[in-house]
Amino acid sequence: MTDNVNFNDIAVLLVAAGRGSRAGTELPKQYQSIASKTVLAHCIDRFAEALPGAKILAVIHPDDIELYRHAIQTVSADIQLLPPAIGGATRQESVLSGLNALHEDVVKYVLIHDCVRVFASDKLIHAGLRAAQISGAAIPVLPVSDSLRKAISSERTAPVDREGLLAVQTPQCFSLELIHSAHVKAAAAGRKDFTDDASLAEWAGHEISTFPGEAGNFKITQPEDFMRAEAMLLAELADIRTGYGYDVHAFGPGDHVWLGGVRIPHGRGLVGHSDADVGLHALTDAILGALADGDIGKLFPPSDPQWKGAASHIFLAEAVRRVRARGGMIAHLDLTLVCEEPKIGPHRDAMRAEIARICDLEIDRVAVKATTSEQLGFTGRREGIAANALATIRLPLRRKEA
Repeated sequence: MTDNVNFNDIAVLLVAAGRGSRAGTELPKQYQSIASKTVLAHCIDRFAEALPGAKILAVIHPDDIELYRHAIQTVSADIQLLPPAIGGATRQESVLSGLNALHEDVVKYVLIHDCVRVFASDKLIHAGLRAAQISGAAIPVLPVSDSLRKAISSERTAPVDREGLLAVQTPQCFSLELIHSAHVKAAAAGRKDFTDDASLAEWAGHEISTFPGEAGNFKITQPEDFMRAEAMLLAELADIRTGYGYDVHAFGPGDHVWLGGVRIPHGRGLVGHSDADVGLHALTDAILGALADGDIGKLFPPSDPQWKGAASHIFLAEAVRRVRARGGMIAHLDLTLVCEEPKIGPHRDAMRAEIARICDLEIDRVAVKATTSEQLGFTGRREGIAANALATIRLPLRRKEA
């Protein structure tokens, strides 16, 4: 494969309908966050980058529609993301639901992938596609390296000869017509026991070719897998940057102020073209500074009437979007408010929670502090509020353009 190829007759079917109980978490593992994005979002981005122009379709559990909508808000790539299909009681039923949603007159080949494998390389994905184009059905395999034993009772085991044994991974790659017809045939025969698509296709009479899998293409299953995956993802985001933001707004008539995304009753308001949230403005500039991507005045000029009275979370969310469009993540946000009034302490945690929500961050990545200026300067004279902010972001060493 070559760069800038448009894979517009390819579809990626991400199996994401499982409940993930072995991960030991309340949320299904595909919706757990690692390196500031969900597992599912990382997987979507991985295939969108490897196969530009390919259609991507996730098969999800019917109870997970809101989780899915939230997860796709953080995908960073320019993608053709199809509406999700609703999965069934088994993996086999879920895959058939996804295949039914694809149109054979548009899609020629489909890569069926476990969404909790987020490290499939371009090389692996392209090798699978080439193999499927040649044979119609291909799977990645790895030689089994561990010694194996088979349970013969609750207390006894017996050795298993590993010679010739292969571990099967995904993506499993097929002609869409071949695998769809095989799934329809299995469903009509009442077969519901296939745990992977290659076994089903083989049952339907098709030969399966293989291509080399990758040890790094592991499946996130156990709690320790999350730690391993996050360490690997953070290692890819080795360009660590810090940006600084500063803003100030004067007091004027009003009965409340907006600070850190929180409406605080007060005897005066803050004057500004937007809602004058000095805290969110400083954070926005800090993130844009870390990106070296202009400032809030350039992106949202006060001369533009569309921003008159606008909620400042719009500005902060756009700065965050620009980080993610570069394949990066927000590592930490630190906001300091300088004022004599209102008192910030009672609202500090609400501000942290709201900033975390806007930026889709864990709350322990957001700090909000307050200080006075010891009655010195315009803040000391209670003429206004100032804010200072620092943003730490992580970007890939190889820049991804927005």
